[in-house]
Amino acid sequence: MTDRLAGPTRVAIALGANLGDREGQLQQAVAALRGLLDDIAVSSFHDTAPVGVPLPHPNYLNAAVTGVTRLAPRALLARLLAVERTLGRVRPHANAPRTIDLDLILYGEVRLDEPALTIPHPRFRDRRFVLAPLAEIAPTMVDPETGLTVEALFRRLTPPMAVS
Repeated sequence: MTDRLAGPTRVAIALGANLGDREGQLQQAVAALRGLLDDIAVSSFHDTAPVGVPLPHPNYLNAAVTGVTRLAPRALLARLLAVERTLGRVRPHANAPRTIDLDLILYGEVRLDEPALTIPHPRFRDRRFVLAPLAEIAPTMVDPETGLTVEALFRRLTPPMAVS
């Protein structure tokens, strides 16, 4: 597969930071993504407790970005990893706190399962901290694996309020 595709593809990227100036790191990441994607949309920032990591662990600030790319999936991932490195991301061990985390969540209708890249992201359907910001900016974006919209996936995690 080449680095470039024939046509534009809408993608969804989750952002998170829990070290240092979390908001500043997210803003810098968004600025970098503006250089990689066209027609970009950015969610609000969500302060969230850590999930699935050993404690103590600082809270995260999470967001989502959607945009259009002509980069192939692996080429886009390489650019996301380069942005992480530029913003000081180190990986001393799995689930370590981080200055920035950029996860490729959806890449159009592509389904890919390789050692270094799985699309759609394998755990995004169970992560409120991904789905809440993504539902703000792309509620009708479809998960090609389940056929459900982001909004429907988010509603599955959010029980309806009881009426008294």
